[in-house]
Amino acid sequence: MVVGMKEACVQTGLAYETLKYYCNEGLVPNVKRDANNRRVFDERTIAWIKDLHCLKRCGMSIEEMKRYLDLCLKGPSSIDERMVMIHEKRAQLLAQMEELKDSLSYLDWKENFYNDVQSGKIPYRSNLIRIEE
Repeated sequence: MVVGMKEACVQTGLAYETLKYYCNEGLVPNVKRDANNRRVFDERTIAWIKDLHCLKRCGMSIEEMKRYLDLCLKGPSSIDERMVMIHEKRAQLLAQMEELKDSLSYLDWKENFYNDVQSGKIPYRSNLIRIEE
């Protein structure tokens, strides 16, 4: 089955402008056109666009996505290089997760502190202003 741009956006979760940009940047190879010269997408292309969307969410830049596409188009001979890219991106995501965990821990601590102050369990203290007791 073949679908147009709007349906492709619905199926992939991409904004129309984003999908158009990806097509114009060459990230969606072999895009077909209908009799009215409108882009149309088959199931395999939709699957690839979903892959692109995931790669973007993983933090890949457009240039990295282009490099990954070039490697994919080379077939199985480039799997080792693709695995390196995926491994590096995974390591970056894990580091970001650790940073987010630290940030969440801080926010949890701060929320507990404010709750304890408001409930009267502890006095308010600040690193910014001197509170006379």
